[in-house]
Amino acid sequence: MKYINFVIMAIALLFASCNAQQRVLYLQDVQNGAEIKLPKNYQIKIKPLDEITVIVNSKNPELALPFNSSSSYNAISGSGYTASVTENSLQVFTVDNRGYITLPIIGEIKCAGLTRDELADIIEKKIIDSNYISDPQVNVRFANLYISILGEVARPGRYDIKRDKITVLEALALAGDMTIFGSREDVAVIREIDGKNVVTKLDLRSSDIFESPCYYLEQNDVIVVSPNKYKAATAEINQNRSFWISLASTGISLATLLLTIITVSK
Repeated sequence: MKYINFVIMAIALLFASCNAQQRVLYLQDVQNGAEIKLPKNYQIKIKPLDEITVIVNSKNPELALPFNSSSSYNAISGSGYTASVTENSLQVFTVDNRGYITLPIIGEIKCAGLTRDELADIIEKKIIDSNYISDPQVNVRFANLYISILGEVARPGRYDIKRDKITVLEALALAGDMTIFGSREDVAVIREIDGKNVVTKLDLRSSDIFESPCYYLEQNDVIVVSPNKYKAATAEINQNRSFWISLASTGISLATLLLTIITVSK
């Protein structure tokens, strides 16, 4: 009988262990060696109120100087482009609500909905067509990229990101990964689209996340990791325990007060 009970307990523990593993594993349906196609040269698109820097370079530094806010250049001898701007001297341009920025010499340019490379190509073409510089090289960068990560992660908060190609998995890694109580099948990405907050739910246990428009994150995205049912149950137990402890404490206080009153009245 003891041997049968031991076998039953072992089987129960095995099933419990398997269920626990399924709750916390990522990409459970991906086979070893699987190839998943991802977009090539992915870049996020510029939005109103984004902050960007635009640097115009040329083989002749003096020709590029009027297009930049900086007066500090380092000429580097050798082949290729020789004009460069120091990091601290960059002017930050804020995209207005119409989706435009105003650049020195060039004037207004619509950039909302474009990638960095697309905007750089348009600026280069304007400079060439206006006969300002025959060999411009334009570099566009974001100055204020960040995402927010909330819920069941080790380090929730707002994170500045250095590049405009970051996946939801990389973002969770920035926050120290999900806690053991994080629901892998219920991760929400909140994204502002055309003045509305759009919520996309992701199941990180499935390879379907690679096909989601929120696999690659955009500026100002908010990731919310929901607690699983075990965390919710624990919270409810703790809340109920606190209620009963508080109720018992109040009852003891009332009983003590009543006993004191009776003793004094005698």
